[in-house]
Amino acid sequence: MMQLSHIFKDYSNDGVVTKVLHDVSFIIESGEFVSIMGPSGSGKSTLMHIIGFLDRPTSGDYFFQDANVAQFSDDALANLRNERIGFVFQAFHLLPNTTVFENVLLPLMYSSRDESERGNLVNAAIESVGLSHRRDHLSHQLSGGEKQRVAIARALVNEPDFILADEPTGNLDSKSGASIMAILQKLNHEGKTILVVTHENLTAQHAKRIIRIRDGMVEADELVNNHIRAMEKSSESSFQLK
Repeated sequence: MMQLSHIFKDYSNDGVVTKVLHDVSFIIESGEFVSIMGPSGSGKSTLMHIIGFLDRPTSGDYFFQDANVAQFSDDALANLRNERIGFVFQAFHLLPNTTVFENVLLPLMYSSRDESERGNLVNAAIESVGLSHRRDHLSHQLSGGEKQRVAIARALVNEPDFILADEPTGNLDSKSGASIMAILQKLNHEGKTILVVTHENLTAQHAKRIIRIRDGMVEADELVNNHIRAMEKSSESSFQLK
């Protein structure tokens, strides 16, 4: 699905150059569940912005579904972001004083789909995260875990191939965080490619593969070991949406 080859990223401010990413290379195949893990300042957020078409590398090649991203205009990248990638952020970014339905509808506002199809897509996305009973509640009436479920439903509504989650459990207690990761595991089992960016070891271990970033470089790229995968399967079997 995506290939990063010798990615470098520098920022220049008043003649001072800050080097953030240094020769980063890896491939993420369709259907994988990957965590990018690293401490604050490691470059993982910058890497996420590049992967999600929010920023461009200083040098190197990024191929998304066999197309070189460097060849796309900013408008084309904006369309890719909206149609092919679903974003989930730590801060939820829900619209205040609007319902769950209205928040999930937002990515479809400029879609060519008719009103009936939009409604069906929104209801299906809300149902997939177990919030049909909260469909008409306002965002401020929801718990933190429910808000993140709404954010996941909003990421799903355009039926993207790829879910990019930035610290999805960062603002949640451990129980709510585990529920969110179980939803992401379920989506992966249904065929979605999932990429989670996190500094939390427990969150990262829900993935099948962990890419560790330190000082702007790939420190390790490893499969999650068997006993952690067994824990994951156990948590999946016991998890029920409420």
